[in-house]
Amino acid sequence: QVQLVESGGGTVQAGGSLTLSCAASGDTYTKYCMGWFRQSPGKEREKVATVSIGGSDPYYVDSVKGRFTISRNNGANTVTLRMDSLRSEDTAMYFCAADVFQWPTFCSSESYNYWGQGTQVTVSS
Repeated sequence: QVQLVESGGGTVQAGGSLTLSCAASGDTYTKYCMGWFRQSPGKEREKVATVSIGGSDPYYVDSVKGRFTISRNNGANTVTLRMDSLRSEDTAMYFCAADVFQWPTFCSSESYNYWGQGTQVTVSS
């Protein structure tokens, strides 16, 4: 099964940018849908963005559309989340997630079963 390790979290001022990275290992990377989720204290985990096995068909939750960009590099077994115009409400623990693609389900609809340890993003106003 795949193992996931995130990096790139930190503290940034509102309006700033941050890029999260996730490195995958342990299995054939191109089998997996990839996604980013986030959770803040007292709130449910939220799906932020997903990307298909080929790197197309990105999905974004409405609150980040136009500000976040998800991309994957199948040669390097990585997925990144570029976050621009950050807001205080983006403050959360961000998790990289993966699940084996099962046709005909879209990666945006998958139940993700493999998780990284999380990386904290704090946006100060």
